[in-house]
Amino acid sequence: MVYGANDVQRVGLVGGGVIGTGWAVRCLAQGLDVSMTDPGDGVEERTRADIERIWPVMEQVGLGEGASPDRFSFHPTIEAAVAAAQFVQENVPEREELKTDVIAEISRHASSEAVIASSSSGLLPSALQSRANGPERVVIGHPFTPLYLLPLVEVMGGEQTSSETIVAAAGYYKRLGMRPLHVRNEIEAYIGDRLQEALWREALHLVNDGVATIPEIDAAITGGPGLRWAFMGIAMGWHVGAGEGGMRVNMKHFAPTLELPWTKLEAPAFTDRLDELVGQGCEDETGERDWREMQARRDQTLIKIQEVINEYWYPEDEDGWPPITGVA
Repeated sequence: MVYGANDVQRVGLVGGGVIGTGWAVRCLAQGLDVSMTDPGDGVEERTRADIERIWPVMEQVGLGEGASPDRFSFHPTIEAAVAAAQFVQENVPEREELKTDVIAEISRHASSEAVIASSSSGLLPSALQSRANGPERVVIGHPFTPLYLLPLVEVMGGEQTSSETIVAAAGYYKRLGMRPLHVRNEIEAYIGDRLQEALWREALHLVNDGVATIPEIDAAITGGPGLRWAFMGIAMGWHVGAGEGGMRVNMKHFAPTLELPWTKLEAPAFTDRLDELVGQGCEDETGERDWREMQARRDQTLIKIQEVINEYWYPEDEDGWPPITGVA
């Protein structure tokens, strides 16, 4: 047995940083108690400052009953942070051995009914749950930044994860206002990161080969396909864009190009030159803007985009999101 979504009143966060802070803000905004631990110097002070800085954004989006930054607490040990939690989210650096050790320690101190989710962006849950007490309650819950605004969270179980855990985790994330996407087959990097990685590799080739600069690559996305992707994804954009006959016409039309060497897919060699081209390109696109200003503009843009999507693209009675499938 694991706690259901409505049983969760306190969330334990192991690991701070961008991801841990994002979880803290999202959970606090839904009226939950949040207890965090992280051994890094100054993490508590930075986290509290970031929560205060982001909170007006959450007020703009809408707060749940009882929402308050005052429900955040910081603790010196994993045991203290997770002992009273009904759901635990691990957010330590993306190193398999470290995550496996931390999840094992969490499992020794958390309630036997608490789901233990990892924010890993690519590691396999079967490895991460291998030394845990109650490995059936360990699951991947992979978010996307800014976590407090973007709704996607990929949910994936390992060989020992129970279907009850997957359903409970998905329900909990829905309670946070998120959209859980069930990754049915255990696979490295899951779905979202695999798609992002493919595009990023092609972008690096275009930069490396002198075809385009970083600002030009970003412009090629933001002024064209990226606008469609924001609410239609890849397939539906082509399906609707093809006109009568949709994707069936589109597939036949573009079938010959699938055999052409239009993309390279494999990453180019990492060199000092490529490192400089990408780094300088991002700095050129940034200009004189401060990163905090850019974050604030990003957040406001994301809020407005989602407002428009909810108003115009999704009918009132459904949100077009796939159901949690492949579980008993």
